[in-house]
Amino acid sequence: MGEGGFPQRAVVSAVQAALAEQSAAGEQELRVSTPGGRFHVRWDENGSATALGQLAFFAEFLEVSGLFERWVDSCPMSYTSPNAPEVRDVLGTWLLAILDGQRRYAHVTGLRGDAVAPEILGMTGIISDESLRRALAHLAPTLTRCSEQERPDREARLARTSAWMDAALAQSVREALSTGWILDTDTTIKLLYGHQDGAEISYNPTKPGRPSHVIHTYWIANVRLVLDAEVQNGKAHAARHSLPRLIDILKSLPLEQRPRLVRGDVAFGVDPVMTELEESGQAYLFKLRQSAGVKRLIERLWGRSDWQDVGGGYHAVEARLTLSGWHHGRRVVVVRRAVKQSLVVEKKKRGKREPGQQLLQFADSLEAGKLWEYAVLVTNSDYDRQAIGQLYRDRADCENGFDELKNQWGWGGYTTQDLERCNLSARAVALIYNWWSWYVRLAHPKTRLEAITSRPLLLAGVARLTEHAGQSRLLVTLTHAASDQIKTMIANVRKGLDTVLAIVPQLTKTARWKALMHYIIDKIIAIRKQNQPPPASMIPGLLPAPQG
Repeated sequence: MGEGGFPQRAVVSAVQAALAEQSAAGEQELRVSTPGGRFHVRWDENGSATALGQLAFFAEFLEVSGLFERWVDSCPMSYTSPNAPEVRDVLGTWLLAILDGQRRYAHVTGLRGDAVAPEILGMTGIISDESLRRALAHLAPTLTRCSEQERPDREARLARTSAWMDAALAQSVREALSTGWILDTDTTIKLLYGHQDGAEISYNPTKPGRPSHVIHTYWIANVRLVLDAEVQNGKAHAARHSLPRLIDILKSLPLEQRPRLVRGDVAFGVDPVMTELEESGQAYLFKLRQSAGVKRLIERLWGRSDWQDVGGGYHAVEARLTLSGWHHGRRVVVVRRAVKQSLVVEKKKRGKREPGQQLLQFADSLEAGKLWEYAVLVTNSDYDRQAIGQLYRDRADCENGFDELKNQWGWGGYTTQDLERCNLSARAVALIYNWWSWYVRLAHPKTRLEAITSRPLLLAGVARLTEHAGQSRLLVTLTHAASDQIKTMIANVRKGLDTVLAIVPQLTKTARWKALMHYIIDKIIAIRKQNQPPPASMIPGLLPAPQG
C-alpha cells in the first residue's frame, strides 16, 4: 500500500509544481513572436481600463440632463432579497450593453472585466447576464405561464413598468414635439430562431417560413427619434394592431404637440384607420394598395394635361376617390415618375416543346413607349401637390431608421422566451437610442451619424483610470484616425452643456434637459435652413427634412 501511494503522491507534487511554475510564468513577461518582431507581453491583472474610452463625456451629458438618474430613481423594481443587485447596477449594465451595440444578454459577459465604465456611471459593478434576465423578468413578468392567483400581481407590475417606460420615452423626445413634426408609423419584422411566445409564421420578406415577432414603431420623422415601440406576435402586422397604440399616443399629447401629419404605407391606407384619425381631427398621408379601383383611377388620370412637376423627377395630379368599403370619398394625389433604369421583364414561354421555360426581355426592346412608376396617396391634409410629393419622398427615411435599430442596435436581438421581456427590451433599446441620438447631434449638428459611424468616433477608445491625491484621472487614448475631428465634436458637446448650465444654473435637471433639447434643435434647424435649397423642400409648419 505504501508502494502504491508513492507514485500518487509524486504525481500530485508534480502537478502542483507545474501549476506553481505556470503561475510564476504568468507574472513574468511572455515572449511573443510576431511578423513585426518579438514582443514582451505581461498581463495587467491590477489595471483599470475600459474599451469605452469616451464614455465619460456621454456620462456627463446624462448627468447634466438627469436622464439616467431619473430613469433609475423612477424604476418600479423592488427586490426583497438582500443578495439582489442594486437597481442602478441592473439598469447601468443594461445601458452599457445596449450602448455597446450588443444583441444578446449572454454578451454582457464581455463587459464584466471592465471596472472603469461602471465607476463612471456610479455603479458598484456590472452584473451577470443571468442576473439581468431575472431582473427584467421581475419588471416584465410573463402572463402566459402563471396561475390565476399570480395573474393580478403580474398585471399590476406590468402596468407599473409600462408607465415607467412611457414616462422615460416621452421625456426623451418631448421638446421635439414642440416643433412641426411628422409621425411615421410602420412595422418591421424581428426574426426568431426558437420557440418564443408569439413566434408565428406570417409575412416575412427576408426569410419566408421563419417564425417572427412584429415591432410596431411610432417614429418622429425629421429628427429620427422613436416615440414608442411595441412588440407583438408574428401575425399581428396589419395596421389594426398598430391603431390602438397610435390613438393612445395621439390622445396623450396636448393639441400643440400633436403631429402635423401621420404618415404610413399601404397597410394604413384602409378605411378603419382613416376614419379613426378623421374623427380625432388628425391629418394623415397614406399610400393606397393598387387594388382594381385604384388601377381604374390611374387609367382615368394618366392622360390628363394638368400633371404638375413636384420635384425629384415626380409629377402629380389629384382627384376624389371613393373605394368599395369606404364611408365617403377622399382626396387622393397620384404621383408618377418615368422609369429610366434598364429593366428586364421575366416571362414564361408556353409551348408544346418547352413548357414553362423562363425568358428574359429587356424593356428597351419592348414596343416604343414610356415606363411609369405610379403611387396613389390618400390624405385629408391641405398641403399642396408639391408638398405632398416631397412628403412622399421623405417617408423613405424612416426605413433607414429601422435598418439602424435592427442591425446596429438591439432590435434584432435581446430575445427571451416570453413576449413581455422582448417588448420591454425593444422599448429600452429605443430609449438608449434616443439618448445617444441627442448626444451625437449635440456633437455633430450638421448631419446625423448612424451608430456604425458615431460609436467609433464618440464612444471607442482606451481609457486608464488612476487615483492620486484623492482625484480620479482618466487617460484616454484615441485609436481613430480622425482624432482632431473627435476632439472638435467633444468640444461641441461641452460647449452646449456649459451654455445650458450658464443659462439655468439654479434650475432642476429636468429644466436643464428641456433647455438642452431646445439648444440642439435650434442648432439643427439653423444648419438645415442654410443647406436646404428653397423653396420646394421647405414645407410650411414643418421642421426641415433630415440631412445625411
